[in-house]
This record gives sequence, C-alpha cells and structure tokens, in this order.
Amino acid sequence: MDPSSAPSPSSGSPVADRVHDLVDPVVATLGVELVDIEWTGGTLRVVVDQSGGITTGRLAEVNRLISPLLDQHDPVPGRYLLEVSSPGVERPLRTQAHFVRAIGEDVTVKLVPAVEPRRIKGRLTAVDDQRLTVEAIEIDGVARPMVETHYIELADVAKARTVFDWDSMPKKPKKNKKKNKNRKNKTATATATSTTPAVDEGALDDAVAERVTRTHRPTQDRDDGTDEHRMDEQ
Repeated sequence: MDPSSAPSPSSGSPVADRVHDLVDPVVATLGVELVDIEWTGGTLRVVVDQSGGITTGRLAEVNRLISPLLDQHDPVPGRYLLEVSSPGVERPLRTQAHFVRAIGEDVTVKLVPAVEPRRIKGRLTAVDDQRLTVEAIEIDGVARPMVETHYIELADVAKARTVFDWDSMPKKPKKNKKKNKNRKNKTATATATSTTPAVDEGALDDAVAERVTRTHRPTQDRDDGTDEHRMDEQ
C-alpha cells in the first residue's frame, strides 16, 4: 500500500479529516502517535498513544498543545467538547500501521457490504501491503468448530478493532458471608463487588482509557479569542 494513499486514522468525516491533518504533525513533536479522531454529537475525541503507554500528564500536554491550534484554525463548527484520550485495550484499527502493531492480538473485522462473510473474529497473524491474515474463531457471530485461516484485503475492511478477553482477568476471591443480620447490607455489597474482575494497578492504564477534556467555543463567541473554559483531567 502506498503510504501517500493510506487512510488517515480518523472516523472518516470531513471534520475528523481536517483535524487529523492539523494536529498529526504537532502531536508527533511530543513523540506521541495519533491513533484516531472521532467527531460525534458535539464531542471531538482525539485518541493518542505512546510506546510503553501514555500517562494522564502527557494527555494534558497534548490537550494544551492542540487546543490553541484548534482555536486558531477553527476546523470544527460551533461549540464542542475536546477530549484527548488513550485508546484503552480495545482500540480501533484504521491504517496499515495500526494493523501491524496489532499482530498477535485478537481482532474483529467488519467487511464492506459486497464481501462475504461480513464479520470475522480471530487472531491477527500477518499484515502486508495488500491484506491481513486472520486465524478466525468466529464468522458472522457464529463460533467455528476449528480455526479457519482468512485472507482479508485491506481495501475490503470497513471497520476493525482489537478485542480484549475480559474473562482472562483474574477475579477476586469471594468473601465469606456473615450470618449476623446486622451486617446483611454490608455482606451483600461485598459479595456483589467480589464478582467484578480485579484489575491490578499496572493493567489499569490499559483497561480504562484515560482522558482529558476541554470545552471550546467558536472564536467569534469569545471576547479575547482565548478559551476560558476549564480543563478536566479524569
């Protein structure tokens, strides 16, 4: 695939494409990869990542870097919420580079309407300039009795993402129920909590997409041309 013709990591809307072209070279100066851009319902979500994982502090740096740039060029109509976030464990795959990074991971691939089958889920084992190789365990929502090798043309991919197996997460041991009626409510709470998969601190950054948000108003709505709204780190 010619890099000049490779799709941009965006949701495909004109707004997302404009924002991508504007911020991609800027975030690269921080050693950060622009993974995806989504423009939906008044929220502009800029998804970034970094080798070894990205911190909330670095997300805030990206936010501060691109926020005045977006104010200056106004690629987004009207008032909107800017959200700079990490991809989390299930991340979109839009470019060849994204697929290459996901080799060895489980993925789900939705194909364009003219191609059958429509959905393939399995282990991504290889990527080249033209196609993907997926060892499929599920086709169109139906589990296969044996692993099937599928070769998928990159041009036929409508949508794809990595898949995280939440059942593989270790679970906390159940606590013994107390017979004391006065502790009934506390026991019920502890029992309910114990059924939730436990995520250690090291995996938390990967399991939950951190984000930093800021509200933007159109330039004409601001008296001094600056963004006076707060930035929230979550």
